Amino acid sequence: MAVQAYKASKKYETFSYLPAMTADQVHRQIAYCIAQGWNPAVEHTEKGTAATSNYWYMWKLPLFGEQSIDSVLAEIEACHREFPDHLVRFLAYDNYAQSQGMAFVVYR
Repeated sequence: MAVQAYKASKKYETFSYLPAMTADQVHRQIAYCIAQGWNPAVEHTEKGTAATSNYWYMWKLPLFGEQSIDSVLAEIEACHREFPDHLVRFLAYDNYAQSQGMAFVVYR
């Protein structure tokens, strides 16, 4: 997998510089977060200029203690169905470090 050259296009997070993730790669990233004990969450925002701001809308509350990857994927899909024109990202909160352990855009 080759890293994309930077162009004037919008970049939303670290994985934006790589080709879009496959469904299997998204699944494995979520599995890693759950294995670390991190709490999954889903956020969304409008495409365009607002997407580069720091504010993303929370899709429901974080999925505290969720152990099912399929449940997390179902929430990501539900958010995308509800807001088909929005960017949708997955993130995972690390309780120990009191920060985000990972965040990436699933639907650009």
